[in-house]
Amino acid sequence: MPIGDPKILLFAFLAGVIPAIFWLFFWLREDKKKQEPKGLLTMIFIMGMISVIFVIPLERLVETHIAHHNLELVLWASIEEIVKYFAVMLIIYRSQYIDEPIDWPIYLITVALGFAALENMLFLIEPFNLGNSIVGLLTGQLRFLGSTLLHAVATGTIGMAIGLSFYMSQAKKTLYAFLGIIIAIVLHSVFNFFIMKNEGGDFMKVFAFLWVVTIIIMLLLEKLRKICRK
Repeated sequence: MPIGDPKILLFAFLAGVIPAIFWLFFWLREDKKKQEPKGLLTMIFIMGMISVIFVIPLERLVETHIAHHNLELVLWASIEEIVKYFAVMLIIYRSQYIDEPIDWPIYLITVALGFAALENMLFLIEPFNLGNSIVGLLTGQLRFLGSTLLHAVATGTIGMAIGLSFYMSQAKKTLYAFLGIIIAIVLHSVFNFFIMKNEGGDFMKVFAFLWVVTIIIMLLLEKLRKICRK
């Protein structure tokens, strides 16, 4: 089937988006008491998907001009995390809907999952196009467990950092945001190194790493709920 075959695009779309939607509902449960506007969440999710379009040419530019493989992986992670951050800021900066610390990680996790949804779709088109549905399904499962969650927890740390500085001065908010981006890049890079080093093998270590980070994020979310103006 040609790559433009509607069936391939539909399979890739569903296999890419469904895991992202699953994780989105998982994380939204952390903010059940005062849920964010669904329209705003949808807009941010779509913005995450659109941001992939801007990331691809930048990553190709890095691939063309950077010979050192490890540096290339770090720069890819940097580009993705910075673009996702600014994608959110374009929509919610000074928004009336940012009225409590936990809002920041929720919005940044949402944009990350939108990004992961389209990225997953693009990764899945090739195996489906080659007629290898088994490879496509396995790729989808691995991205469901690995890459999709990675995007959520890495970018979520930026939101976590900003949330922790919610009642601080503007200078400290800027510092926390910067540190959050650095931590997100480190987490994303470590994941990339794990995957590339093992060439697709030893996934248990990768998933163990992701779940440890996920648990830490969930504990920090609990802390954000308890933050109040003194």
